Amino acid sequence: MDKLGDIELFVRVIKNEGLAAAGREVGLSPARMTARINGLEERYGVRLLNRTTRRISLTDEGRKFYVSCERILAEVEQAETSLQTGQTSFTGALRITAPSDLGQQHIAPVLSRFVEEHPSITPYLFLSDSVVDLVGNGFDLGIRFGSLKDSTLIARRLASNRRVLCASPDYLKRKGIPVLPEELIQHDCLTMVRMAEPLTTWHFQGTAGNSSISIQGTRASNDGALIRRWAIEGAGIALKSYWDIAEDLKAKRLVTVMDNYQYDFNRTGTTGGADLHVIYPNRKFISLRTTAFIEALKQHFTSVDS
Repeated sequence: MDKLGDIELFVRVIKNEGLAAAGREVGLSPARMTARINGLEERYGVRLLNRTTRRISLTDEGRKFYVSCERILAEVEQAETSLQTGQTSFTGALRITAPSDLGQQHIAPVLSRFVEEHPSITPYLFLSDSVVDLVGNGFDLGIRFGSLKDSTLIARRLASNRRVLCASPDYLKRKGIPVLPEELIQHDCLTMVRMAEPLTTWHFQGTAGNSSISIQGTRASNDGALIRRWAIEGAGIALKSYWDIAEDLKAKRLVTVMDNYQYDFNRTGTTGGADLHVIYPNRKFISLRTTAFIEALKQHFTSVDS
């Protein structure tokens, strides 16, 4: 039973978009290719491919299996290279998902430096402020704010973080500086949208206890980077992660207000609920390139925070 050979054959079928084309590469007839794929499906008791006379397509199980197969083959290639050269050379795809604003300002530069050091890495950075299905979409790791609810994933804390209310000096000069949460009702607030739902209820924790305010959003977006840009332009007050606006605070493009409160979009997450984490699937096998990139992220946030 040649498991590794069958895995390589399966990947060839997908990349060649057909059994016949893949068979020509390895010198196997269409009948023999069909038998090998059938044997693979029988071994695991799932259908991996939908096949017609004209085309093939991956099933949901096949898509997840394909992502894992590519990872395994890349690790085998990396191990062979290390044996032959005596050096660690990372190869293969590295799929990462991160929030939009943080991804552009921090993750993308770290990834660029990492690829410069390891040019055989093929990076894919998917930026989204929605919660992305890490396993279902074949990501090696993700960057998230806040605590982790999915027990099938592993989370490692990268840096402490908090949410802050911020606005441009020009806006505060025109509209005044809010002191109490209820005063935000009279202000132009910039609303984050998540999963098509505007996050218009902001939760506060102060010395007098917890409270919630329903703000009147004057502008809304599902992109955190755009919310930050609007705030810099003077369009209103935004509830942002500190890491998203750290450079803007240094450059005085933005200033924070009501610093005697802690904030979040979730009622239960106002204390310590915004810390920065790297998450990855709960597997025994984690690729060396994934581990190395996590270490690069830790070094970055440690150096910036120091």
